[in-house]
Amino acid sequence: MTKKKKILVTGGAGYIGSHTIIALHETNLYDVVSVDNYSNSSPDTYRRIESISGYTTTAISADLSSLAETEAIFAAHPDIYGVIHFAAFKSVPESVLHPGMYYRNNINSLLNVLSVGEKNGMRNVIFSSSCSVYGNISTLPVNENTAFGKVESPYAFTKIVGENIMRDTIAVSKTLHGISLRYFNPVGAHESGKLGELPNQRPNNLVPVITQTAIGKIKSMQVFGSDYPTRDGTCVRDYIHVCDIAEAHVLALGLLDKPEQPAYDIFNLGTGTGVTVLEAIHAFEKTSGRKLNFELTARRAGDVEAIYSDSSKALNQLGWKTKRNLDEMMSTAWKWELHLAGQNV
Repeated sequence: MTKKKKILVTGGAGYIGSHTIIALHETNLYDVVSVDNYSNSSPDTYRRIESISGYTTTAISADLSSLAETEAIFAAHPDIYGVIHFAAFKSVPESVLHPGMYYRNNINSLLNVLSVGEKNGMRNVIFSSSCSVYGNISTLPVNENTAFGKVESPYAFTKIVGENIMRDTIAVSKTLHGISLRYFNPVGAHESGKLGELPNQRPNNLVPVITQTAIGKIKSMQVFGSDYPTRDGTCVRDYIHVCDIAEAHVLALGLLDKPEQPAYDIFNLGTGTGVTVLEAIHAFEKTSGRKLNFELTARRAGDVEAIYSDSSKALNQLGWKTKRNLDEMMSTAWKWELHLAGQNV
């Protein structure tokens, strides 16, 4: 029997990381070690993963922006073959208010993972990037060769720097191989309803705000900006189911092991369809049967007007495309919210 490859999932207790751990386990090809500092997640996530998959996760509490703590992880697990690096702060408005915090955490953690991992024989790295690197773009959809527009937030800039660090480090490494995956807007939850997005603070992302408003945790939600030059005046985004994104990471790990694959590559992950904020709200109302209490307010600093993906490269080279539509994104997110509230769907 072929020995399983050990994969370190950083930020594994977080939203995308936890769903990716399940996807990795389902292949039966990988042993997973997860590291998280729980700054925006909970160790209870691993219990949820086990209840869905039967898989007990080896979990480490550590801060990867600390070189010493990163070294301790690789010393304890010298057979780490690859890393999927999710660990980062991710709130656009928070990054506008606290840019230094974002630069220190997001950049230092990646530098430490790459340098320590390379010294310890790590081979493959998947970097969690973002469509925010494109900034405000006049020509849509965007593909991997689209020139970046004006970057709208420190968060987005940390992703640009992260991609540059990946590219430049791998270019001079004799052993490292890597892929940056530019996610568009991850939403939804596991189909079981037992795992989903669970921010420690008040959420900034649209769908958790929608579901928390529908359940009554938030009295009224705000739609930031109603005067954009879009079809209904609200921002346009490319929403993508979190399980589709998780499955892309498994495919990316497999691609990196193919001899013809370049040492470093980049892929967009999106549906290719732009959805306005109001359209997303109406899709939720349709699937849940709940009317949302919301108000149209002023634009929010850091927000991009419109963005959606050309993901043909991911289809042609990664063998990946989305399987779940907007209604499934909303229905699974609502199922998760009801699960948290102890209610049946």
